[in-house]
Amino acid sequence: MDTPNPTLLLVDDEAFILTALKRLLRRDGYHLLTATSGQEGLDILATTPVDVIVSDQRMPGMSGVEFLRRAKQVSPQAVRMVLSGYTELQSVTDAINEGSVYKFMTKPWDDDMLRANIAEAFRQKGLEDDNLRLQQELAHAHRALLTAHEQLSGLSREQQRRLEQDKVLMGVSHEVMDALPIPVLGVDDEGLVVLVNTASQRVVPGAVPGVLLQEIPALATLCPGVTAFDAGSSRPLTVDGVSWTVHCARMGAKSRARGWLLTFLPTGETQP
Repeated sequence: MDTPNPTLLLVDDEAFILTALKRLLRRDGYHLLTATSGQEGLDILATTPVDVIVSDQRMPGMSGVEFLRRAKQVSPQAVRMVLSGYTELQSVTDAINEGSVYKFMTKPWDDDMLRANIAEAFRQKGLEDDNLRLQQELAHAHRALLTAHEQLSGLSREQQRRLEQDKVLMGVSHEVMDALPIPVLGVDDEGLVVLVNTASQRVVPGAVPGVLLQEIPALATLCPGVTAFDAGSSRPLTVDGVSWTVHCARMGAKSRARGWLLTFLPTGETQP
């Protein structure tokens, strides 16, 4: 996409001055617009983006100071300059204070100096445009960060809510497990006891979390290794003369848990 040429508006009530300026500045590649009065210049600014304005000071109907003051309201982003032979101090002061003039230049002008001053005005406009763009990008980035922060805060609150919910559910699960009248053991794939309810501790006191199944004498016959279990299978077990059927259920089918859940069901038989 080609970048459009920077636009320069020349305002002077004398046609030959405008012609001379156009001839001088055409070589610099500007898009040149001209107006022979302040009102005509304002009409152009109302419909056309302009980067730099160079205006005469002494014009009939509307002075350069008044034109630039009103131009500031219509096109505040444009860099404003005065080119005039009317060099009284009050005129210069009014132009600077009321029209926010970037530079005051006098007639007759030096061609090279005039071109250099106008080129510098375009560079100033470019810096201001870059600064504005950066401010807009920073504002956009700030809004994006605020949005992301709000989203993360919402996710964090939701995660915290779920954690609290899981904590409650886990507590309920433990209470339910402890309330069961039959022994239940949870072991991982290496045979390490990870879950013990109250009933199982009464039947097998040595069954505590962190102990390997094969290290518990009463349960040694369940080995070799829980990995040898078949899901849904049952095994006989006798503990202190009481016969049990140990049901083996594989954990992890519907959760991230891994291992086996061993449920001890009494057979009603006793061994001498």
